[in-house]
Amino acid sequence: MGVTHLTDIVQLMDQVKAYYPEADTDFIKRAYDYSAKAHEGQTRRTGEPYVQHPLAVAGILTFLKLDVPAIVAGLLHDTLEDTVATRAELEKEFGSDVARLVEGVTKIGQIPFKTDEEKQAENFRKMVLSMADDIRVVFIKLADRLHNMQTLEALSDEKRKKIAQETMEIYAPLANRLGMSWIKQQLEDLCFQYLEPDAWSHLKLRLAKKDEERQEYIQSLIHLAQQALLDAGLPGQIDGRPKHLFSIYQKMERRSVSFDEIFDLTAVRIVTDTKMNCYAILGLLHSIWPPVPGRFKDYIATPRSNLYQSLHTTVVGPQGEYVEFQIRTADMHRINEYGVAAHWLYKEPGKVGERDEQVFSWLRQFVEWHKDLADNRQFMDSVKLDLFHDVVFVFTPTGEVREIPVGATPLDFAYAIHTEIGDHCVGAKINGKLVPLRYQLSSGDMVEILTSPSQVPHRGWLKFVRTSRAKTKIKHWFKVEEQKRALELGRRLLEQEFRRHNLPVAQSLKSDRLSSMAKAKGSETVDELIRQVGFGRLSPDQIVSHFHEGAEQGPSSHTKVVSHTPQQKLPGLLREGSVKFGGTKDVLMQLSKCCKPVPGEPIRGYITRGRGLTIHAIDCPNFQSLEWDHNRLVEVEWDSELDGTHSVEVSVLTLDRTGVLAKVSAGISQCQANITRAEISTREDRKAVLDFVIEVKNTAHLELILQEIQRVDGILSAKRVRGW
Repeated sequence: MGVTHLTDIVQLMDQVKAYYPEADTDFIKRAYDYSAKAHEGQTRRTGEPYVQHPLAVAGILTFLKLDVPAIVAGLLHDTLEDTVATRAELEKEFGSDVARLVEGVTKIGQIPFKTDEEKQAENFRKMVLSMADDIRVVFIKLADRLHNMQTLEALSDEKRKKIAQETMEIYAPLANRLGMSWIKQQLEDLCFQYLEPDAWSHLKLRLAKKDEERQEYIQSLIHLAQQALLDAGLPGQIDGRPKHLFSIYQKMERRSVSFDEIFDLTAVRIVTDTKMNCYAILGLLHSIWPPVPGRFKDYIATPRSNLYQSLHTTVVGPQGEYVEFQIRTADMHRINEYGVAAHWLYKEPGKVGERDEQVFSWLRQFVEWHKDLADNRQFMDSVKLDLFHDVVFVFTPTGEVREIPVGATPLDFAYAIHTEIGDHCVGAKINGKLVPLRYQLSSGDMVEILTSPSQVPHRGWLKFVRTSRAKTKIKHWFKVEEQKRALELGRRLLEQEFRRHNLPVAQSLKSDRLSSMAKAKGSETVDELIRQVGFGRLSPDQIVSHFHEGAEQGPSSHTKVVSHTPQQKLPGLLREGSVKFGGTKDVLMQLSKCCKPVPGEPIRGYITRGRGLTIHAIDCPNFQSLEWDHNRLVEVEWDSELDGTHSVEVSVLTLDRTGVLAKVSAGISQCQANITRAEISTREDRKAVLDFVIEVKNTAHLELILQEIQRVDGILSAKRVRGW
């Protein structure tokens, strides 16, 4: 669809009245005059008066048949950013509806940003929040971006590429997600022109040379198809639509073929009256020309997420050429071109209908999914992941169709339904059969999620989930849990330090002195200060020493605070997995990667900065060689009441004999141990090294396994390896 650039306000008002005769054109004229005055003296890089840009943007919005407030906002969209106009002034002159729309598309300009990426992320985040409230914001933004891309030649090559890259990564996919195909196609072709100028010019030239011959072929094909419809008594309007340059280029790249090997350069579109006749026409076409296997897609039965509906089939037409037919109803065609904007005149301003809700709901979900992403780079990566994806269609147990990205897993599906279902997911059934959580879903799968109240997210899930929603929710869960654990650990350490200095625990934790210290250390609350202790960013004695300044009880102000020694044992029991420490559940705790301690061997805890409590084996070489802050050393112990396994690496040296691996594996299995990894390497001296990762219960279990391995004939040694 081509958009004619407007040259004056009269043309704009005529276009609005063509689809909305009752439009208040005086309101539009007043907005144009205000914009012209506000931008007076400003010119664009093209040399034309700046007001031509907002006029062109408003003109594009008339092709979407938007309401008068949206057209007015299009005329005023740059006034807050580029002129002295204020939000209060706009609201007084044009009302709160228009002022809110203009503010929604205005970039953030007053806040200093360290990088362009940070500024881009904040501007896009602001736009998403605004358009989730009123979708007209995104219509105006896309119209603004389209006209900017159409006039991009006036900028430097570096700026052209930068803007084109941003448009290709964000705004073209955004138009696609909203079903606005003509804007998406124009944006892609314009981006292609500036990002790949050589490929663009070469492809355009080749297409122009082939165009005359191609048009003659398509017209003859349309004539044959039209006659077939008349003979069958089926209504339908047929036209040929050349595919846009970027889609042809994508096909060449995806299939690794040349231009001459692309046959379906034009799509023949048939628009009929009913869904039933769509399928009747499909059958008629297949009876005339043989269909190409694997090239039929039914987007009527399973619409795309942006509401796109059509039947696509490729046939072997006259002269053996491939031709793609697209068959749809008039209503489907209107929605395919305009997306959410297709029904705009029939909706309350700023709202969407029930039919459009499935398209618009992803914006609301997007805001919810990404509100916890403070990091701008992570936010933009997540944006691009959500906008760019191919999809598969799966079913819930009740028969409801759900769209999910290609490569997504049952866990992604669980989080797409509800966060609680994802957090407590223990398994899944696909078409009635149990599958692993990392199973990749395919179109047509019926997915049933199994949950358990005791299940919680695992960090390993982040390695295979595909959707940004699942990744965000899993990371958020761990962030919340770490905050809880750090608070418990910090409170326990502070309580112990208060007792050691004969300070009343309850009163000290609630005292004004602790509140004032929290503010002095940059913490908004006492709990936040205590969490800093739990994360190892503050030591307990730093806080307690603050209490000695003017304290009436306990050691005098000149008394030296004595650090507790590693031999001191904290009261009560706190446990994480198989390890116990001091009194509360779920401390932020992890086993050291350098020694991977196993139940049964002596261990000690060390409060690391930012990672909570790390558990080391006492004989760990790293642990013994470092100079530790004894304030951070705490005594921990294994919890004999808890069952569980731990991974250890075992290295076996053997003579290079046939069957030795099988015998060693059998010996490990006899000891009721599971092998999670096995690697074999041979040496020049005809010896072999077998490296295993084995799940063991404790040191006694490990010793039993090593003894069993050493009984195998040909084994020279078997030992545990640390720091793998």
